[in-house]
Amino acid sequence: MPHAGLCSCWGGRLLPLLLVYVCYLLLGATIFQLLEKQAEAQSRDQFQFEKLRFLENYTCLDQRALEQFVQVIMEAWVKGVNPKGNSTNPSNWDFGSSFFFAGTVVTTIGYGNLAPSTEAGQVFCVFYALVGIPLNVIFLNHLGTGLRGHLTTLERWEDQPRRSQVLQVLGLALFLTLGTLVILVFPPMVFSHVEGWSFSEGFYFAFITLSTIGFGDYVVGTDPSKHYISVYRSLAAIWILLGLAWLALVLPLGPLLLHRCSQLWLLSRGLRLKEGGVPEANGLPRPQKIPTSA
Repeated sequence: MPHAGLCSCWGGRLLPLLLVYVCYLLLGATIFQLLEKQAEAQSRDQFQFEKLRFLENYTCLDQRALEQFVQVIMEAWVKGVNPKGNSTNPSNWDFGSSFFFAGTVVTTIGYGNLAPSTEAGQVFCVFYALVGIPLNVIFLNHLGTGLRGHLTTLERWEDQPRRSQVLQVLGLALFLTLGTLVILVFPPMVFSHVEGWSFSEGFYFAFITLSTIGFGDYVVGTDPSKHYISVYRSLAAIWILLGLAWLALVLPLGPLLLHRCSQLWLLSRGLRLKEGGVPEANGLPRPQKIPTSA
């Protein structure tokens, strides 16, 4: 019966997956709490101490006036205005920054450090996202489809000579290595140099960005004390799009490379056992024989 089949599917697959999912969330919540709660309390106490010291140094101000000024700073920050510096700071809505913001909208990164403040901008952002997000998904899906079409020769991998198999595996490994360097190693080095971050902070920003988490604690091109080139944030937006495209290509390649490497290892192990006259272990499947020449 359909009801019985649904219950069987729920109990056999969905329920264990749900339990693993919930346990993973609980584990993450516990670890984050242990790592961050004490640091948050220290920051809060330090901020309160600085406010009291500020009032002691400027006796003409009272607590209420200071709280109102802090509220003004927070409202400015929410609207994307950096409280540091002065009115000559670069605009958050020049073309380069606007292009960067548009990229974060369609890729659903949403750092949270900048958002439209006008009603017209908010309405346009809604309709822009409604069209841009599906367009981004279609673009990435087409990249994956193109890759699958390019990898049709790998589906007949077992019928190829062993030398061709090794060359294909080495080619895939080289592609993944170069892609990792270009997308996940070199850009964090550049960001670290330009922004004054450590490499770990730059790599953290790159991962949080390309995974579309986008916390907003690290965002490029927002330090008013630095003089960025005009296309800096536009280049960062292009890197984001290329990085997401690269991830769309890599996701099917990673498991494929591991599978091919395991097949080559089993094949070479089987050949060594055969040449040494050692019988195969019980239960180990015999590797498929593949011609060693074309």
